[in-house]
Amino acid sequence: MAHFENISVVLFDLDGTLIDSAPDLGAAADQMRISRGLPSLALEAYRPMAGAGARGMLSVAFGMGPEHPDFEAMREEFFGNYERCMTERTYAFDGVAEMLESLLASSLQWGVVTNKSMRFTDPLTRGMPLFLTAGAVVSGDTTAHAKPHPAPLLEAARRMGVDPAHCVYVGDDERDIQAGLAAGMATVAADYGYLGDKADTAAWGAHARIKSPQELLQLLVRA
Repeated sequence: MAHFENISVVLFDLDGTLIDSAPDLGAAADQMRISRGLPSLALEAYRPMAGAGARGMLSVAFGMGPEHPDFEAMREEFFGNYERCMTERTYAFDGVAEMLESLLASSLQWGVVTNKSMRFTDPLTRGMPLFLTAGAVVSGDTTAHAKPHPAPLLEAARRMGVDPAHCVYVGDDERDIQAGLAAGMATVAADYGYLGDKADTAAWGAHARIKSPQELLQLLVRA
């Protein structure tokens, strides 16, 4: 198993890596179906596409893509629904809180870099005690570019006062690994996240892969 040396900061993607927000994302889309007289879909129908946000949820709920003439209006309706319920069913994945505590106990800082817009990231992270110890929270619209561009990761490193070479980035999407590599960071693929049917994390080029949050500690924390 790979071990990372001279690491002082661990950065994480948000949805599908630290927190399971699929229940609230799915509920926001499903409410749109119900309001139109359509039958409810099971959470498991929505879960694989949760990492794609509104685009993913609308594709599951209505088979609708960004090219649809009603997409923007439907997306805004989805956003409104999600804003009203975003912390009702969202929780940290098992082992995440303990893993973060272990990082801090080992004098490692941690932060968040997500493609979620500040409109949602800010109230969500303020509403969950888990994020009180985060050294930085960078959203998809914090910089001029979103992942897979490295700009958000570089901004997080800048805010935390650390060279990108001393950072690890952990994520459950290929864009996360692409961004981390482009930023000159060590990268870890979270195999427990929102992986679609065709996802092959072994092909992403990450330096390491983990099947649970606790496995990260084996890469970073020495006994």
